[in-house]
Amino acid sequence: MASNSTASTPIALSIAGSDPSGGAGIQADLKTFAACKVFGTSVVSALTAQNTLGVQALAPVAPEFVALQLRTLLADMPIAAVKTGMLYSAKVICAVLAELPAHLPLVVDPVLVSSSGRRLLDHEGEQVLREQLLPRATLLTPNLDEAAALLQCQTATSELDIIDQARALLDLGPQAVLIKGGHGEGPMATDLLLLSDHLVVPGDDRQFVFNSSRLRVSNSHGTGCTLSAAICANLAKGEPLLGAVATAKEFIIGALKRADEFELGSGAGSVHHFHPYY
Repeated sequence: MASNSTASTPIALSIAGSDPSGGAGIQADLKTFAACKVFGTSVVSALTAQNTLGVQALAPVAPEFVALQLRTLLADMPIAAVKTGMLYSAKVICAVLAELPAHLPLVVDPVLVSSSGRRLLDHEGEQVLREQLLPRATLLTPNLDEAAALLQCQTATSELDIIDQARALLDLGPQAVLIKGGHGEGPMATDLLLLSDHLVVPGDDRQFVFNSSRLRVSNSHGTGCTLSAAICANLAKGEPLLGAVATAKEFIIGALKRADEFELGSGAGSVHHFHPYY
C-alpha cells in the first residue's frame, strides 16, 4: 500500500527582477533553488528587456502589486528563507518590508547597477536599502563595488580595506556581511564573511575567509544572484549561516568551472546552474 505521508519540502523565495536571458534575476534564482533541492517561489519586482549583451530597458512592477504577490504567497506557503535581488525603487523596498515576517532569514544581494552600466536601483532606493533593509538582513552579499557604493567610499584594493568596509557595513545593521572578491585582481578570488557579535559566543571566530583560484570564464552572468540564491536555499534547509555560505561557495565555483560549456549569445552567458546533475 502506498504511503499517504509526504516529506516536508523547504521553500525558498526570491524577490527580484526578471531576466529573460535566463542567467540572472528570478530565473537564475529559481534554477539555483532547484539545483540545491528546495522548492523555489518568486515575487517579481521589475521586468527587463535584456540578453547576453546587457539590459536594454526596464519596466517596474507597481509597489502595491509587489506587496500583493508577497502577501498572497505568505498567506498560503510556509516560506523558510528569502533573498532579495533587484528591487528597483524605494517604494518597492518599503512594500517588501511591510509584508515580510520578521522571523524569516533574509539574504540581501544589493543589486545597484547592471554589468552593462544601467542603474537598477534609484538613488532614493539605495538610501532606503541602506537605512531600512540592511537592519533586517540576516546576510548582506555585496561585491567590492557594491560595498563601496553602500558606504559611499572608494572601492577596496587591499585586504585591510575589505575588512574595514565589512565592519562598516556590519554597523549598518545586518547580522553578517559577505564581501565577494570576484571582481578583484590577482590569481586568487577572496570572499570575506564577517559575523555580528550576537551570532557568536565570546572566543569564537567572527571572521572567515574563502579563497579560490580566480576563474577566467566567458560566461559569468548571474554569478552574484546564483551565490546569494544558493545561500538562501541552504538557510531554507536549516543550515547554520557559516555552513550555508561555505556550501554555496562550492556550488558557485562548480557553476563557473563549467559555465563555458554553454554557447548562448554574443555576450556574457550564464553560469551552469545544474552542474551537479549533468
